[in-house]
Order: sequence, then C-alpha cells, then structure tokens
Amino acid sequence: MNVLIIEDESWTAQRLVTLLREYDPTIRVLAQLPSVAKAINWFKSSPPIQPDLIFLDIFLEDDLGFSLIEQMNLTIPIIFTTAHENHALQAFKANSIDYLLKPIDLDELTMALNKFKLVRQLPAESPPIQQVSDHFIRQWTPPAYRDRFMISIGPKLRSIRTDAIAYFFFENKATYLMPLVGSPMSIDYSLDKLGQLVDPGQFFRVNRSFLVAISAIQSVHTYSGSKLKVELHPIARQDVFVSVERVTEFKDWLGR
Repeated sequence: MNVLIIEDESWTAQRLVTLLREYDPTIRVLAQLPSVAKAINWFKSSPPIQPDLIFLDIFLEDDLGFSLIEQMNLTIPIIFTTAHENHALQAFKANSIDYLLKPIDLDELTMALNKFKLVRQLPAESPPIQQVSDHFIRQWTPPAYRDRFMISIGPKLRSIRTDAIAYFFFENKATYLMPLVGSPMSIDYSLDKLGQLVDPGQFFRVNRSFLVAISAIQSVHTYSGSKLKVELHPIARQDVFVSVERVTEFKDWLGR
C-alpha cells in the first residue's frame, strides 16, 4: 500500500509513519508534505507512483486541506487527521474513509485502515467512498464534551467546571489551566488532548501554546499587519497572538 501524508506538524507526521510501520511494515510512505501548495506541486510533478490512500490534516500551514481536494479534484481515498472535530461531517463528504482526532493512537489507526481495506473490496459498480461516507455520516454523532476537570493540588483534588475556565496554556514543558478566578493550576493533559475534550464552540486553539475560552477574550487587536493579538482576562503571563494560519478560522469562530 502506498500512502501520502499531508501534515504541517513534523512530529505528528513522524508519529503517523511510526504507527503505519507498526500496523504493516510493507506500507510505503511516498512523501510527507506540510502545505496545500507543496501537495499541489507534488501531484503536478507526475510522481511515478500514485498513492492508494492520503492522510490529510485539515488545518495546514497555508490553507485548509479541503482546498487541496477541490483544486486537484482528488478522488483518492482520504483519512483525515486533525485536532478539531467540528469539520467531521464535511470531511465524510470528501472521499473520506475516516476522521482521526489527534493524538492518533494505533487502535484508531488500525480501525481506519481496516475500513479502507473494506472499501477496496467493494464491487466496482458501487460508489465505495460515498457508501462508506454516507454510513459514517449516519452513525456519527457530536461527541460529549467535558463539563468539569479534576485537578491535583498537592494531596488535594479539586473539580473545576469547564465554564469557569478562562484558558489552558503550555509553558516550561507543562500544561496549565487558568480559571476565571484564581491562579494557574497544572493539568495532566496536552493542549491537543484538551482541544478534543472541550466544546469547540466555546474554546479555540489560537496558537500552539494557548487554548482560550470565548468568555475570556476581552479584545482583539490587529498587530503588525494581519497578525492578531488577543487580550485575555485574567491577563496571560505572555502576549497571546493568533497563529497566522488560524486567523481566518478564528474570525469565523468569533462571529458565530
């Protein structure tokens, strides 16, 4: 099986390669590409071997992965990999075999690849990708989000309601929860995992270090051209900027 990985986070791409080799050492990764533009150039260069399957991140460094599908008219089966679940239904309509949330684990990857093998065994006269996509659209229901988190403070445990959280942030190799009232508290989750556990309608990952609640945003300023600076309450210990590649989605999120 020949696969193509389109992912802008190098450590995520490398982890996927490792898991693929664990699943089946004969799988061949044709390329690892970080952007829509580089993926388009790769396809236009007429590679001698076309992929049987694409692993596609939704939020790439220059555009959404859906843009690649539209521009190249792709019909190759796709497994989407992302930290956000709010594009699931759109993904299932776009040659999708499955929709994996980061961080990806071997069990989920195995199930997705087994679905892909099932698709390849379907009769040629049937529309296999659409069959599978329609099935998962019917089966998929929005996930339940956490309404509280348990925090360890020394020997004590404290339950923090999600609606009392201003933001999560990563600093000095640790993740912290910042309540609307009080001081930062260490939490045993990565920001990637927290992004899966909280309601994306209420929280947004503005950059690699901050996952913020809409209730904590006091103001947003244009800073140095198209860059956005977010003022939070409580005030963050560092300036908080929206990653350039997330500006458009952030504006859409604010306007919902």
